[in-house]
Amino acid sequence: MEGGPATVLVVDDSSPKRYLLVSWLTRAGFTTIEAENGAEALDRVRKDPVDLVVLDVRLPDMSGFEVCELIKDFSPSTPVIHVSAHAVDVVDRAQGLTRGADAYLAEPIEPEELVATAHAVLRYYQARQRAELLAERLAALAGATVEMHAASSFVRLLEAAAAGAARIFKSPAAVVAETFDGDCLAGVAAGPEAPAVILPWTVDDTGLPIGTRVRIDEPGAWDLTAWPAGDTVTVAAARLREDRAPLYVVVPTATQTVRTPVLVQLAQAVASAVEAQRSFDQEHRIAVTLQRSLLPRRLPEIAGLDLAVRYEPASAHTEVGGDFYELVMLDGHLLMAIGDVAGHSLHAATVMAELRHAVRAYAVEGHPPGVILDRVNELMRTLLPAELATICVLLLDPGSGLIRLASAGHLPALVSGDGRTEFVQQSAPLLGVRAPRPPDLEFVLPAGATLVLYTDGLIERRDATIDEGMAALAAVAARVDDDLDQFCQRLLVELAPPEIHDDVAVVAVRRR
Repeated sequence: MEGGPATVLVVDDSSPKRYLLVSWLTRAGFTTIEAENGAEALDRVRKDPVDLVVLDVRLPDMSGFEVCELIKDFSPSTPVIHVSAHAVDVVDRAQGLTRGADAYLAEPIEPEELVATAHAVLRYYQARQRAELLAERLAALAGATVEMHAASSFVRLLEAAAAGAARIFKSPAAVVAETFDGDCLAGVAAGPEAPAVILPWTVDDTGLPIGTRVRIDEPGAWDLTAWPAGDTVTVAAARLREDRAPLYVVVPTATQTVRTPVLVQLAQAVASAVEAQRSFDQEHRIAVTLQRSLLPRRLPEIAGLDLAVRYEPASAHTEVGGDFYELVMLDGHLLMAIGDVAGHSLHAATVMAELRHAVRAYAVEGHPPGVILDRVNELMRTLLPAELATICVLLLDPGSGLIRLASAGHLPALVSGDGRTEFVQQSAPLLGVRAPRPPDLEFVLPAGATLVLYTDGLIERRDATIDEGMAALAAVAARVDDDLDQFCQRLLVELAPPEIHDDVAVVAVRRR
């Protein structure tokens, strides 16, 4: 009905009376259609756009009360005015209103009274429809806001924003925003049920002030999806700070109500989520830079050995973690270590740095791996009594391949060669625990074989046990790529989840 005259269905078996009602309503600006009985009226309501029904109480095939009930069952938002050519008592009036009618007029009916009643019930229903639409959209906005703030990355946020806008307005929608790196991206949903896609897009932001502004544009200016034919697009632009690029929410203009309240709130919600994500990205970048600064800057070059490492921070945290590794030549032997301090915080990273440097210091003194761990353990229990960590330390003679290994609760090392894999297991207590430790393990890494050390982030999955994760590692590591860097990367790709929930460190050494 919005944008044009209301359509009124007049139902009466009396042609003269129907003619009068139609004439009065037509002169008042309504569009009218007619029905002679209840069955025809129900058919018209089901097939034609009807905004209001003027319904005689007495019809030849069924009562007007019954017709009203059936209309309300099919279309609760269609108002019904009962009219009666006969005098009626209070019981009849009460029955009509109780069974769904919105007004009751009895003879003699004045034209002004009919028209005024029609306008009154339509105003009520229009207000109710607007309120219901607003409530529905606000509920969808709340859901979209939760999804945006729960997004794990900027791309996921844009996808959630575009899909949320499409659900709110039941139409195509686009959301355009700039990443922390200055790339402008658009999340686009072709409809309320369509998945959102991400596209590169550029917008001229010249002169756009701080705040939220709404404007109407031609669809060609936002050629991101198939907008409804014959309609323009309404664009809400939100900018929170001078040093931030604005973002845009674009929807068909036909979906909007006066003052576009939900669109404005959506744009502000997206802006808030984008700002939080930008801050997250910045903090995450700083955290990763800090953590990488605590790890070895370069790998040693050793005749007869190939070395490779991979370190990936958890994607869902801004704080640094406690995973670490070490690779350094000492007195003709390669010192290798990998470990994991409990927790995920700046404090965990600090403990990690202390342990790494302690391992290096005791190794420089010439101690074997087991003694190194004994001394590091005493250091932890004295200076860091509340901390726990796992670690594996080994010394490798590049010439002979002889390895001496000691572990403190860490996952077993993996040896891969000739298409076969074997775990080197040593059961021993964690660092930070006073308990006897077993003697060092000694074994030879054959020529052509590869030793892999790793932290639990590589194999732990929420939908699998640790044994299943280790079995998957053994299967993937049975084939070692000629390029050891590529091998480590393949382990990450094939074993780690798409969104890493814990830091992952991998160290690989191959004897030529």
